[in-house]
Amino acid sequence: MIDQYPSKYLENAVLEISKLPGIGKKTALRLALHILKQEPNYSQSLGKAIIELKQEIKFCRNCHTISDSDICNICSNAKRDASTICVVESMKDVMAVENTHQFNGHYHVLGGSISPMDGVGPADLTINSLLQKIEQQTIKEIIFALPATMEGDTTCFYLYKKLSAYSVAVTSIARGISVGDELEYTDEVTLGRSIIERKIYSFKL
Repeated sequence: MIDQYPSKYLENAVLEISKLPGIGKKTALRLALHILKQEPNYSQSLGKAIIELKQEIKFCRNCHTISDSDICNICSNAKRDASTICVVESMKDVMAVENTHQFNGHYHVLGGSISPMDGVGPADLTINSLLQKIEQQTIKEIIFALPATMEGDTTCFYLYKKLSAYSVAVTSIARGISVGDELEYTDEVTLGRSIIERKIYSFKL
């Protein structure tokens, strides 16, 4: 535990950096000292990048992933198959699937998973916009690519019940991914195979 700092500016920097997920006070201090040792233009560039990240970034109005414009590069790409939608939990999952180079459709980012314990319900996710997309566009297949967790399975089942009212194929990535795993931590080969070998979705208690 760090109790005293030689400078209030250093202390403030450590306190702010330690607010980042997975960063403790010791790591925050090491990062702050690293920044301090760099040339002045480094900290200016870092600060500018963070400010621009917060102020300038947008969310694609079609799939809800982060983007530099109102429509992301994936949704605006005419070579992508807009009739196939891969439903994921977060932007990190979009990046994970894209890195496999095995999927050529569109995405839909839910913004989380249903978790009553954490106070997250269906209304907190982008489920309604997914249903609107199916009603307004020609969608042939919805792929569930959610985490192999209780929350992920609960979300899949909820979506499946909602999608049963539409004539759209509902599939799920193959379970080459271990139970409890997040997509972002799955190696690209395993994740790629799970996309290719996806199966018709079925829910079993």
